[in-house]
Amino acid sequence: MGEFDGRVAIVTGSTSGIGEATAQALVATGAKVVVNSSSSVDAGKALAGELGAAVHYHRADVSNEDECTGLIDATLEVFGRLDILVNNAGYTQVIPHHDLNAVTEEVFRRIIDVNVFGTWYLSRAAVPALKASGDGNIINITSIAGLIAGGSCIPYAVSKAGLNHLTRLMANVLGPEVRVNAVAPGLVETPWTETWDALHSAVSDRAPLGRSGTSEDCAEAVLGILRAGYQTGDVVVVDGGLTLGGIG
Repeated sequence: MGEFDGRVAIVTGSTSGIGEATAQALVATGAKVVVNSSSSVDAGKALAGELGAAVHYHRADVSNEDECTGLIDATLEVFGRLDILVNNAGYTQVIPHHDLNAVTEEVFRRIIDVNVFGTWYLSRAAVPALKASGDGNIINITSIAGLIAGGSCIPYAVSKAGLNHLTRLMANVLGPEVRVNAVAPGLVETPWTETWDALHSAVSDRAPLGRSGTSEDCAEAVLGILRAGYQTGDVVVVDGGLTLGGIG
């Protein structure tokens, strides 16, 4: 028997990186998982096939409220329940913070639409099923960019700060039926950051644990929150100690 046998989870943005590692970790503990992406359909179907009958792929763009509702409906149709929602899907662009004019309205809105509205739409749609679970959990993947003056661009940092506070606000009103927490990674080795050699080197030099994070580090933090039944409203920082000295 697996630790989370009988549980059903949705992990958004789960065809690579943190989302994929989280889906794999949940399946390894016995959970059934709906994996998701907005565009990488072939990768999503391949991952579902690789992980077996306990996994279903569903394409949805979380910035579209109707598609969020469809994702919840599909999960209930396939697996009959929902216990865990991991809001991992996100969007950003790399724009130097000092270059204010490079941040177009289109870029700013797209980042907020995916990162903030997407989490809001999907969480709100999931609440009835999560309350019916008896042990419902929402875990938002945010970033230390929401805690310090850092990140890939200003709109991204703003969106993650908003998610950190949304986590606390929803935790305050959804208990005791649903716990809401966040995981805030520092720099993580993912396909998105694989060319960021200078930043990875800087983190290795400055972080007490001497390296960038991995997707598996973040997945372990998600599992830790699920195991901690008296934890809600927390933003769990997973950065190897990078921010202990206020380093951005």
